[in-house]
This record gives sequence, structure tokens and C-alpha cells, in this order.
Amino acid sequence: MERQIHFDNHLGETLAGTLHEPDGPPLAAVVAGHCFTCSRHTGILRRICTSLCDAGFMALRFDFSGNGQSQGSFEQSTWSKQVLEMEAAIDLVQQHGVQWIGLAGHSLGAAIALLTAHRQAAVSAVCRVAGRTSPTRAMHFLTPDQQTTLSEAGRVEFTSRGRNLSLNSDFFDDAGRHDLEATTRALKVPMLVVHGDRDEIISVSEAHLAKEANPDHVELVIVSGGDHMLALPEHQKQVSRTVTEWFFRQAGFSKGEPKQS
Repeated sequence: MERQIHFDNHLGETLAGTLHEPDGPPLAAVVAGHCFTCSRHTGILRRICTSLCDAGFMALRFDFSGNGQSQGSFEQSTWSKQVLEMEAAIDLVQQHGVQWIGLAGHSLGAAIALLTAHRQAAVSAVCRVAGRTSPTRAMHFLTPDQQTTLSEAGRVEFTSRGRNLSLNSDFFDDAGRHDLEATTRALKVPMLVVHGDRDEIISVSEAHLAKEANPDHVELVIVSGGDHMLALPEHQKQVSRTVTEWFFRQAGFSKGEPKQS
């Protein structure tokens, strides 16, 4: 069963989420974060959470503030703010009595999941889908003229996924303070890194870099032919099954296979 829920972030802004609840008591829980300028309704996130629920997990996918159906201004987004919002989502699933918690994220959501897992003792495992490892290039989607505007005005407007959006310099300054490679190297919990070898946004080399940074804790899965959004149904099926089986094992349910829809 899935139902829409709402919860507050640290600023009192109401965030929208979809909570997937299994038929019986949940074995464990996974909180999932979406990509940059996306929402919780992306195909890959929905498919992963549905698969997890079918296997007995509680799964929560939610919209970061300023995205989807959540309150807040997109212009005020920062990585640090989104980490705090993922921590609020963790608090929510803990209120349901679930003890074992994993995190998952796609693209920017993968970075937020990694950063949150590193600082949250409640997190037992993290899955990164189509994420980045190397030093942050937060301005990579801006044209040279837009970068000049940002430098001079401290604010920039751009279009993404049919939305006219803006960000101020705080987003880019904050992103630059987060070292994803160092965080990966220091991570003490298991991390599954999933990446398509035809990702047109973030190179598959970023996945291999994560494995090199922390070979003892990173498990690498490369999706043959997979693009950044893992848009093809066969890729979504492969990834959702792989992620579900991995979390199933990490949560200690090694006997048998999780059921699949």
C-alpha cells in the first residue's frame, strides 16, 4: 500500500512524501531522495520503492523543499538543507517503530544520501544510483554567460525540465564545501553504487572512482546501456531488483529471496 504523507523540515516547511507500507509489519525501512530539479515521482525512484515494499520493507520517497509538492523556495535550496530534510524523513520512519534504516538516492539525491549516511548513526546502509564522486562541479549545468551572471549578481535563472528556476550563490558555495570523494573514503557502512554505462549526465567513471575510494565498503553494479534516468523499463526492473536484493541482504534477511512484483 502507498499513501501520501506530509512532514516538516527543520524550518517548519511542509514536505510531501509517498510512504510505501508492506502488508505486514515492515522488516526494515529505506528513505529515498530524488535528483536535481526532479520530484519523488521519477520512474526509477517509484520502481525501487515499490520493489522494496513488495519485499517487506517500508519505503519513503519524498520531495525536497522547493520541489514537487513540498513547500519552500527552490531558490533557497542547498545541499546542507537537503541533508537535514533527509534526516527529518529518517525521524519520520523511526516514529513507525522501524529500527533498521537504509538510504537511497538518485543523482543529486545520491549525494544527499551519502552525506546523510556519513553523519547519521541510525543509517545502516546506503545505495547510490547515478551519483557523483569527484569534486563537486555544481555549476556544470550553467552556460558561461549564466556563470558570469551568478558571479556578478549572486543569483542566476535557468530552465530545467520545463521549469523556470533560479538559484542564489549559497547553493553553489554550499555544494563546494562537501567533498564526496572524502566522504566515500570515510564511509563505514556498506554502499551499493549503481550506474549506467551510457549515463550522459554523470560519467560511469564516477562509479568506479567510488569503488576505488572505498573498496571494502562499496559494491559496484554497472547497468549495460543504462542512461542517467535509467528510463528503459528493463533497466528499471534490473536496478529495482538489484537494489531490493542488496538491501534485503544488508538488513540481515539472507535466507531466501525477497518476493518480486
